[in-house]
Amino acid sequence: MPKTSRSESMPHLRVVLANPRGFCAGVTRAIDIVERAIDRFGAPVYVRHEIVHNRFVVDQLRAKGAVFVDELSDVPAGATTILSAHGVARSVEQEAEQRQLPVIDATCPLVTKVHNQGRRYAKAGRTIVLIGHAGHAEVIGTIGQIDAPVLLVSAAEEIAALPLDPATPIAYVTQTTLSVDDTRGIIAALHERFSDVVGPDIDDICYATQNRQTAVRKLAEVSDLLIVVGSQNSSNSSRLREIGAEIGIRSYLVDGGEDLDPAWLEGVETVGITAGASAPDALVDSVIKRLRRLRELSVTQLEGVSENIEFSLPPILRRPVATNAPAARVAAE
Repeated sequence: MPKTSRSESMPHLRVVLANPRGFCAGVTRAIDIVERAIDRFGAPVYVRHEIVHNRFVVDQLRAKGAVFVDELSDVPAGATTILSAHGVARSVEQEAEQRQLPVIDATCPLVTKVHNQGRRYAKAGRTIVLIGHAGHAEVIGTIGQIDAPVLLVSAAEEIAALPLDPATPIAYVTQTTLSVDDTRGIIAALHERFSDVVGPDIDDICYATQNRQTAVRKLAEVSDLLIVVGSQNSSNSSRLREIGAEIGIRSYLVDGGEDLDPAWLEGVETVGITAGASAPDALVDSVIKRLRRLRELSVTQLEGVSENIEFSLPPILRRPVATNAPAARVAAE
């Protein structure tokens, strides 16, 4: 009996890629910082917490000589130390200074901008409301950077429970992995309850988060199934999956192609693929490769916003290496 080819037994699969997807400028900068620090100062370099929330990226950097630690107490005296892209509390910076650790700060400039906004609002005497998720590394760092009490809210329903008089001057700042769409309802609830509310312009919301969420909404319109590439602990990746589910299509968050279940493809003609801001192209490629083993397919890409933003590296990593300098004792500026 003649064999049936894969193309004859299974319908053609259309794969559509979101645009933009994957790395943002802050993640690219953070990874570059670790790699350049290893090249300049030699391995190991110590990184407090995951530099970005992606297992594949962390494993790659670990193989090159990065050591990821939970706290600065785990860093040997004098070792080059990198702070993650999510930012840290001032108490962490002070601990590093007290231990005279050579520190390179990889905090995303957009996160630093939130810290600066919060401090300015607090100095002006306003009560600070931080819109974000409890326990997220960025939220912990932001609260620890503002020299005033910070009220954390994650949903519009929580505004009514804030122990404040409606006349209290309020200022809000947001976790950068939330978009305008994520925060709109909470901000509206603040204005409804309080008479004096200020906050950053819409343009100050992280461009990468908003762009990727807008792109995934467009992708969901043409897809039967949504695959989001990113780690489970990535807030922005999880939100992309949630958006697909809210729109009404089956949506899955995967680390890479090995996590894809062939049963997901039953009855599916078009698969949409996107990636969180900390997920590299190699993982998207692994999903496509896995799909190609299961079905004959074609790959297209949606039109979308072109991102050409770049963030500069810390000065210590931009200068030429001084060959006669004791690298381990050079502190970042």
